[in-house]
Amino acid sequence: DGNLVEGTAKPPLEFHIHSEIYRARPDVNCVMHTHPKWSTFLTMTGHKYKAVYAQGVLLGDIPVMDSPLSINTKPMGEKLAATLGNKPAALLKAHGVVVVGKDILECFALAAYVEENAYRQYMAMQIGDPYVFSDAEQEACRTKLWAPNLFQKTWDHYYSKLT
Repeated sequence: DGNLVEGTAKPPLEFHIHSEIYRARPDVNCVMHTHPKWSTFLTMTGHKYKAVYAQGVLLGDIPVMDSPLSINTKPMGEKLAATLGNKPAALLKAHGVVVVGKDILECFALAAYVEENAYRQYMAMQIGDPYVFSDAEQEACRTKLWAPNLFQKTWDHYYSKLT
């Protein structure tokens, strides 16, 4: 509810993103809200996120919350949680993305995959219509790539770029 438990810090402006998703999704242990470039561009132009990259398939059909406004009220947080439903991610029109997971590793990897897929989709669109993975290919990817060890590899890859 945004009530201080300890310390003196005030809750962030968009704490309702987290609180309402946690209320609606007991399976979620991590919520990330980011403002990535490429996936945000897709929502600004009305282009749907398409599975054009193997790891991007893991996000499925990502719903879009059709509002660019901050999620800074309980009703907006509830609307976001409803938009997300049981999916691992929701795009926020002209704003960003929210990704959920069972832990920070899974959540981080999925957030990275959203943006990599969006980048590849955008780049392919500069040439023509991007190839979209078939239903069978998507199922094969989900079976093989939804794996904690692969999420760890993604984490390690990005961590290595920090040093």
